[in-house]
Amino acid sequence: MVGKDNLKTEDLNLCFEKLMMFGGSGIGKGGAKMEGGVITEWKDIPMELLLQIVSLVDDQTVIVVSGVCRGWRDAICLGLTHLSLSWCNKNMNDLVLSLAPKFTKLQSLTLRQDKPQLEDNAVEAIANCCHDLQVLDLSKSFKLSDRSLHALAHGCPNITKLNISGCSAFNDHALAYLAGFCRKLKVLNLCGCVKAASDIALQAIGRHCNQLQWLNLGWCENVSDVGVMSLAYGCPDLRTLDLCGCVLITDDSVIALANECIHLRSLGLYYCQNITDRAMYSLAHSRVKNKTSIWESMKGMNDEEGLKTLNISQCTALTPPAVQAVCDSFPALHTCSGRHSLIMSGCLNLMSVHCACAFHAHRTASTFPHPAH
Repeated sequence: MVGKDNLKTEDLNLCFEKLMMFGGSGIGKGGAKMEGGVITEWKDIPMELLLQIVSLVDDQTVIVVSGVCRGWRDAICLGLTHLSLSWCNKNMNDLVLSLAPKFTKLQSLTLRQDKPQLEDNAVEAIANCCHDLQVLDLSKSFKLSDRSLHALAHGCPNITKLNISGCSAFNDHALAYLAGFCRKLKVLNLCGCVKAASDIALQAIGRHCNQLQWLNLGWCENVSDVGVMSLAYGCPDLRTLDLCGCVLITDDSVIALANECIHLRSLGLYYCQNITDRAMYSLAHSRVKNKTSIWESMKGMNDEEGLKTLNISQCTALTPPAVQAVCDSFPALHTCSGRHSLIMSGCLNLMSVHCACAFHAHRTASTFPHPAH
């Protein structure tokens, strides 16, 4: 979790060999004193070597090691960029309060909880001390209020990836406020944030977070076409969007996404029962319409164009011809076992829809006559 990427295990072994070569056998019980005068105490281990050693242990051990001596604490505090405290089952709030002022160079922090522990003062401490933070996971933090989002807006404007799924106490105005400051957001998980994920918040995200590529709005039942269309027009680089359980959206949302988000790769419409064939045909036609612009914007890249995953489970108003048109337009959508990326659970009337693999398999089988013939 910490250390320099360009250091390898071989480098670590070489460092140890050199230490032993220069130091001889003068390692005492109370420290790492060596006769050669190269290293007099454990605290004198080179920072690069210490960080490489620390990178091989878990985050809980890293915290313990940082308390061995001042030299180690300073080295780890300067070098630690990624930290996860998800292992902490109790007193996480106090732990964050004590660590935030020390680990000021953090770029990624995971605080996922099985039971709610974090409170607003811990998030405020993070925002006040960790200004380089880019990735933050606060999922299932049921105790947090809008104070936390306001603190992050002012203290951590460089966040690119934020997970607040399950944080049910946040409201939409606080999320809209955050969007106005954290304009570099690329990944945002709002699954289950029923109060926060509203059309007001999505309009703010579409207005300010134009780099957004991944968004989960699962079970945010207050989201309507107004919010989704704002996203489509404001976030043209959107790649993944999960709208499962967003029961208010209609074909208008899908049509806007098909026309504006030409890089869209994954779309979740589970239980969006207002979706009809009109939405499916708009997706199918968008492949032809956007093919030229995709090619111009992606020359020299190997990224396969078009939808790769589509979940229309429980969208019972859809008919086989419309869904087959989508499947035919996007070769990466599969209904065959092992490559199931067009998901249609609960839609018994769509059982006749098949990807190209099924037709190729049938054609291959027909090419070779039965041995009896």
